[in-house]
Amino acid sequence: MLLIINARIASEDSPDLTEGDVLISDGKIQQVGKGLVAPDGARVIDAAGKLLMPGMFDAHVHFREPGFEAKETIATGSEAAINGGITGVVMMPNTSPAIDSATVVGTVLDIAKRTARIPVYTSGCVTIGRHGKELAGIDGMRALGVKMLTDDGDTTGDPAVLLRAMQYATEFGMFFASHCEVPELAGPRALNEGAMSYRLGIKGSPACAEEIIIDRDIRLAHAAGAHIHIQHVSSKLGMETIRWWKQRGDVKVTAEVSPHHLLFTDEHIGDYDTNYKMNPPLRTQADNDGLLQGLIDGVFDLIATDHAPHTPFEKSQDFISAPNGITGMDTALVSLYHHFVATGKFGWDLIVKRYSAEPRRLMGLPAVSIEAGQPADLILFDTEKETTFTKEFMKSKSQNTPFIDQTLKGSVELVVLGDEILLER
Repeated sequence: MLLIINARIASEDSPDLTEGDVLISDGKIQQVGKGLVAPDGARVIDAAGKLLMPGMFDAHVHFREPGFEAKETIATGSEAAINGGITGVVMMPNTSPAIDSATVVGTVLDIAKRTARIPVYTSGCVTIGRHGKELAGIDGMRALGVKMLTDDGDTTGDPAVLLRAMQYATEFGMFFASHCEVPELAGPRALNEGAMSYRLGIKGSPACAEEIIIDRDIRLAHAAGAHIHIQHVSSKLGMETIRWWKQRGDVKVTAEVSPHHLLFTDEHIGDYDTNYKMNPPLRTQADNDGLLQGLIDGVFDLIATDHAPHTPFEKSQDFISAPNGITGMDTALVSLYHHFVATGKFGWDLIVKRYSAEPRRLMGLPAVSIEAGQPADLILFDTEKETTFTKEFMKSKSQNTPFIDQTLKGSVELVVLGDEILLER
């Protein structure tokens, strides 16, 4: 039994925080109120001044297992999640072999069951090997619980193949997530086309390479009556395209934004710093401002990190040769607090809604809340403490992040899931 007293409780329903006590036993929240008395044998934690909220849920992570365990494993990835206050994740299928059949799905879920301390879900490929030609083993994956289909990291290049997949899998209640990119326009560069790309002497990737496929894939979903989820939007016009389709109301479209596309621009790349190389690339401050407004307005349904670990050797290559992507789970919640909540840009209710409740709903899971009768799935956050993202602090196997050695306001102090305390600082 655990009694947390004097906490400020956050929810998705109101920007106001409610002060109260929370009694947990048998993996559930038994009581929420003021002045609760600790039962015999209960441990008491005084959370005065601290924030209590549901655990976060990240619907876009790369755990690299099977095939790329030098970068990350399901075990290390899930520990990085816990370190950042995340109590559930959805893996992307760009592993080796790709997650394109019931066999590989079963292997991944078995590894997760044995090695992860949080629920790990996986998406499945649209096409075999993510090659964009033949449909993957969709029904077999569905039977093992896969709901999201994506060739993430690659655009499903042939629209006829994607349309056929949508017409088929929508009947099973599955949905599609799109990494939006015209490869011929974008190239393998992951640097926004603009003043910075000219200054660095690298041919850039124009935003229209992303925006064209955003519109294309929503139109395909409209034709098929499918649900389309647009991943890691990086441009203001891409966001406005999604807004326009949502306002029409005749297609089910959801979308996500990543913390790094809210926080950093191509100007941060500076002297070819590969910790700022990602796909889609960092764009301009005007794009970031538009994305932030889209998040506040609800154009973006959820926040997702696109956690993409790489080894130090890979990221130490020149900017063109280095792989795309940064880690994100260790840093996301603290960085969102530091840059947006603490500065009054938005409140904790947006964090809970967009980084806890809606990602779970996307996956057909119930949102968790701090209420009597709910499962214990919560985190305690100290807004007065600071976090320094040293290599020793990070739990991901890789530390390719712009936040390395930075100190930000806020600290994840406690993570509770069921009848276990997963983290206590």
